[in-house]
Amino acid sequence: MTRSLTSVDDEFQRAADSYRAELLAHCYRMLGSVHEAEDLVQETYLNAWRGYPAFEGRASIRTWLYRIATNACLTALEGRERRPLPIGLGTQSSDPEVAPVEQAEVPWLEPIPDALLDPASIVTSRESVRLAFIAALQHLPPRQRAVLVLRDVLKWRAAEVAEMLGTTPAAVNSALQRAHAQISQAAPTRDAVAEPTTAQQRDLLDRFVTAFEAKDIHAIIEVFTQDAVMEMPPFPGWYRGPRDIARLVANWCPASAGDLRLVPIAGNGQPGFATYIRASVLSAGQSGLFVPWKLELLELAVTGVRHSTSFFDTRLFKVFGLPDCL
Repeated sequence: MTRSLTSVDDEFQRAADSYRAELLAHCYRMLGSVHEAEDLVQETYLNAWRGYPAFEGRASIRTWLYRIATNACLTALEGRERRPLPIGLGTQSSDPEVAPVEQAEVPWLEPIPDALLDPASIVTSRESVRLAFIAALQHLPPRQRAVLVLRDVLKWRAAEVAEMLGTTPAAVNSALQRAHAQISQAAPTRDAVAEPTTAQQRDLLDRFVTAFEAKDIHAIIEVFTQDAVMEMPPFPGWYRGPRDIARLVANWCPASAGDLRLVPIAGNGQPGFATYIRASVLSAGQSGLFVPWKLELLELAVTGVRHSTSFFDTRLFKVFGLPDCL
C-alpha cells in the first residue's frame, strides 16, 4: 500500500531533523558563512524531502544527507572567491597611526554562534569550528576542503568519501595529503595555546570588559599577550602586539569612556563580546541608547588575550540572537 504524503513527511522529519545542527556546522566549514550555510541546509532538507519517497535505505540517512549537503556546497562554491580573514591576505601588520579603510566588497569569513551548533561537538571537537581552522580551510580548493572535513573532522573512511564524491579511495587519499600540505602553515596545532582555567578565563574577560568600556589604554595593553593579534573585517589591516593594538584603539575608536557596552557571546567554540556603542557617537541619536557596533571573538592564553577578531557586520547581531539596542 502506498504511504500517504502525511506519513512520509512525518517519517522524514523523525529520521532527519536530529542531524540539522551537525549539517549546519558541515556547511559552515565548507562555506565560511553562517548565512550561506543556513541557506544550504534548507536546500539540503528540501532536496532530501523531495527524494525521500525513493530513499530505500541503501545508506544511512545521515550519510545520505551529508552527500546531498556536500554536493550542494561544492556547487555553491563553483567560481567563488575564498572567504578570508585579514591576516590571511598575506599582508604585513598595519600601522596603527594610519586610519583603517574598509573593504566591504571582500566576501569576509563570518562567525557562527555556538547556539546553532551541536553542543556535544563544541566539547569534543571544538578545534574544528574555531575561527583559525575555518579560515585555514578557505585556502583549500573546494573538493580538497570537502575531503579534509569528511576524513579528518567527521572521520569517514576513504571509501565512503570516494563514493560520495564520485571518485576513488586512492584519489581521496591523494587529495587529503595535498590538503594537509597546504593547510599546515595556516592551521594552528591543537596544543599551540595553553588555555586558562575557568577562573582565569573569567578574570581575564572581566578585565577585558573593564578596559574597553573605560577606554583605559594602559589596561588594554595589559590584557593582551606580547604576541597578540587583532583583526577586524571588513577592514583588511591587522595589528600585532599590545601596544599597537592599544594605539589603534586610542587613535581610531570613536567612543570615549562610558560609550561602549560589552555583552558576552560565544561563537566558534570561543568566548567573545557583542559591543554596543552609544548612538550619539555615530549619529545624532539618543544619548542613552546603545546600538550594535561589532561582534568580537577571542582566543585566550594563560597570560592574556592572544587573538581578537572583530566583525563589523551588524547583521550578525540577529544571527547571535542579540537585541537591536540596549
